[in-house]
Amino acid sequence: MAATLPMTKYHQIYLVLREQLHEGRFSAGLPGELNLMQQFGVARVTVRRALAQLAEEGLISREPGRGTRALDPVASPAAPRSTVGQRAQLTGLLENLVSMGLKTSVNVLEVEMVTASANVANALQLQPGDAVQKAVRVRSTREGPLSHITTYVPADIGRQFGRRELAKKPILVLLEESGVTVGRAHQTISARLADVAVARHLDVAVGSALLAVRRLIYDDQDRPIQWLHGLYRPDRYEYEMQLSRVGSIDAKVWVSKELSAQFQ
Repeated sequence: MAATLPMTKYHQIYLVLREQLHEGRFSAGLPGELNLMQQFGVARVTVRRALAQLAEEGLISREPGRGTRALDPVASPAAPRSTVGQRAQLTGLLENLVSMGLKTSVNVLEVEMVTASANVANALQLQPGDAVQKAVRVRSTREGPLSHITTYVPADIGRQFGRRELAKKPILVLLEESGVTVGRAHQTISARLADVAVARHLDVAVGSALLAVRRLIYDDQDRPIQWLHGLYRPDRYEYEMQLSRVGSIDAKVWVSKELSAQFQ
């Protein structure tokens, strides 16, 4: 599919590849220029300009005869520890996520044990190269595909469930059934452009804007047990937070009262 966003094609390719690099997608090397030209439907000069920008930022190394390889990204800082307020809200958030899982259908695309990239290892407090279970799923409503979800779980937990179980139950339920007691979660929400694979699964154009969710879940001993990368169609998903003011009118401090996810 052709890109539809009002931005230069090289910058769109740069943004997609940069996100994939941060996810550790190219540990074995980036696709060649011809491959990228075919994926994005652009000329070689456009691909080269996108790769040049990635190289300038120190994300890739291009060497004649050796191809293009990814350089280790700077690991993101660990998520902050929870507060009493965060723990009080967690139950509602996780119950809502489980409810959404029960009300949607799921197509399990991939489940396998892989070696943790630098970012995955940092998030799950493992060593790079340690084994983790990677699962990729697409959730859908009656209207069509809703989300493309990739989860990483430490191998000792991930070995207790596989493709069959993931096709039947939300992963949070499977974690609990594996003996894990969920303690807290840290979540960030941003935006991302759909790459070729995700665009196909979500039935959108390459380069379409998606809601990007990163969620790190800990057990009751504060051990990271799941890192989730979620990409949602914004026309079928919305995230709602109700806020209430605390303190005097001069303080203007707002705290979240309820978290919910709504989908169509």
